[in-house]
Amino acid sequence: MIIDFHTHLFPDLIAATTIDTLAKRAGVPSFSDGTADALHSSMKKAGIDYSVVLPVVTKPGQFRSLNKFALGINEAYGNLDKNKMISFGGIHPDSSDYKGELREIVKMGFKGIKLHPDYQQTKIDDIKNMRIIDFASEIGLITSVHAGTDVGLPDEVHCKPEAALKVIREVAPENLVLAHLGGWKMWDLVEEYLVGEKVYFDTAVIFGYIEQPQLLRIIKNHGSDNILFATDSPWSGQQESYDSLMNLPVTKEEKDNILYKNAARLLKISKL
Repeated sequence: MIIDFHTHLFPDLIAATTIDTLAKRAGVPSFSDGTADALHSSMKKAGIDYSVVLPVVTKPGQFRSLNKFALGINEAYGNLDKNKMISFGGIHPDSSDYKGELREIVKMGFKGIKLHPDYQQTKIDDIKNMRIIDFASEIGLITSVHAGTDVGLPDEVHCKPEAALKVIREVAPENLVLAHLGGWKMWDLVEEYLVGEKVYFDTAVIFGYIEQPQLLRIIKNHGSDNILFATDSPWSGQQESYDSLMNLPVTKEEKDNILYKNAARLLKISKL
C-alpha cells in the first residue's frame, strides 16, 4: 500500500490559471494540470492507493465554498475501489468562530485540516493558529501545516522550526504534521529544534533538495514511525517521489512505516 499524505488540486474552471500563476511565482514547473482527474491519473500510474488532498483557505470568507469543494472530492473519489482521495477541510486563522467551524468540519466527515501560515499571513505560534491546533486536537482532527520556506513566498517564513517547537511544547497537540520534513530548506534547524519531538514530518518536495546523509540522519533520529510519505503533487511527481524513497538505503520496515503504516494509523484506515 502507498499513501501520499500531501497533495493539492483545484476546481476544473480555475485549475489552469491557478497552476500557471503559482508555477510562475515559484519558478518551478508543475507535474500535472492541478485537476482531480489529473491527480487520479497520476495515482493510477504510480500505484498510489490513497492521496490526502490539502485545501488552503486564503480568506476567512472562503470557508464554506472551499469545504464544499473538498467534500465533493471525497464524495467523487473517496468511495472508489482503489486510488482513493481523502480531502481534509480548511480553516483560516482569522475565523470569527473557529470552534464552530472546526465542529462543522468534523460534521462534514473530514479527518483533518490544513494550515498554511505563509498564504494565511499568520505565524504558526500566533495565538490564532495555536488555538485552532489545540481545539482541532481536542476534537480528533489531524492538523497538517506548511513548514519552512515557501518557494513562492520566500521573503518571510511564517513557520520556522523554533516557532513550531513552541506550539508543540505549549499546546501538546495530537497528530500534528509538519510538511516538508519539518521545514523546507531549514533542515539544520529542524535537527536542532524538532527531531525527537512529538510531531510527524512529511516528505513533500524534499527529494533532490536535501542531502541524503542529512535525510537518513533525520529518519534515524526522529524515527521512521513519525514520517509520512508525501509529494505535494502537482509540485513533485508521485512516481518520482516513490522511486526516490524506495532507493534510500533504509530497511523495508522503515519504508513501510513511511509509505503507509503511519498514515493508515492516523487516517484510521484498517484495511491494509
